[in-house]
Amino acid sequence: MSAKKVLFITQEITPYVPESELSLIGQNLPQAIQDKGREIRTFMPKWGYVNERRNQLHEVIRLSGMNLIIDETDHPLIIKVASIQAARRQVYFIDNDDYFQHRLMTTDEDGNEYEDNGERAIFYARGVLETVKKLRWCPDVIHCHGWMSAMVPLYIKKAYCDEPSFRDSKVVFSVYSDGFKSNLAPNFTEQLLLKGITPEDVKMINSPVNYEELCKLAVAYSDGVVQNSEHVNQNIIDYAKSLNIPVIGYEADETAFADACDALYDKVTEDAE
Repeated sequence: MSAKKVLFITQEITPYVPESELSLIGQNLPQAIQDKGREIRTFMPKWGYVNERRNQLHEVIRLSGMNLIIDETDHPLIIKVASIQAARRQVYFIDNDDYFQHRLMTTDEDGNEYEDNGERAIFYARGVLETVKKLRWCPDVIHCHGWMSAMVPLYIKKAYCDEPSFRDSKVVFSVYSDGFKSNLAPNFTEQLLLKGITPEDVKMINSPVNYEELCKLAVAYSDGVVQNSEHVNQNIIDYAKSLNIPVIGYEADETAFADACDALYDKVTEDAE
């Protein structure tokens, strides 16, 4: 077993949000990988309708308190955690009053996509990575699920590549059919930039940034790609194949899917040795 520690950064996990393809995988895949003997950590955003009392979330004071700067504005990072007792594992939640606390997932009550979804995704990605640093935990593989995690591969390979927690981490990105319809903010690529990231590093995506372009950015900095939905944007899969990185096709059977991911984690870490 080459990849002993796997970090799951996902958009949805049941039972915290309603069941969907993404939320079911967000719950079942980490459990299957833990059952295979790997050490895992799991993160998701603390969407506004996640019931904190029913799910027994509580703030982790020692991990909270940092401010993340996006567009020259400070945004406090709040970390919460809940335990899945029967599964012997925890789920960490990234929270912020402006981005998550009083809002739904990616659309409002009328079904309109939030104009600052790009900013929210940037905050989520950076919040997870800063929290993992504080945990002093070094994942061998980081598996990203959902477009809200699409910035993580870029950050790992460029902005956080010298951090002890991520120096040897490999990144896997899962592609789903469920994306977004509106373009992200016109200045999204500028908002992405951090120390270690230049405009040259994001030149492979066209502006305005839509779902396909965002996924291509994730794929460009990933070490492996998984097609999680039966029907996805084929341009994204073709782009991944053009980079000569491992690409796992769609697998409907839950056990076979977990086995394929499990094998991929070892492959991407072994390929680097």
